[in-house]
Amino acid sequence: MTKQNIITWVLLMILTVIAGLVSSANSVYIIPLILLLAVLKFMGVAFNFMELKKANVFWKVIVVCFLILFVGIILAAI
Repeated sequence: MTKQNIITWVLLMILTVIAGLVSSANSVYIIPLILLLAVLKFMGVAFNFMELKKANVFWKVIVVCFLILFVGIILAAI
């Protein structure tokens, strides 16, 4: 594993622990915060482990647009 992969993996674990801790809190902003953490984790996996950072710009735009649409639909439904 490269150093960048290890750093990304550690960040993914930290974000997972934060999401677990936040999920037990009582607040209005829990769902948007957990969605934000999930988006960050998705981007980390997609751009680092799936090597989307080396892909064509079209695919990068499609992934980001999908995330915006997906999160927007979920937030609109709650």
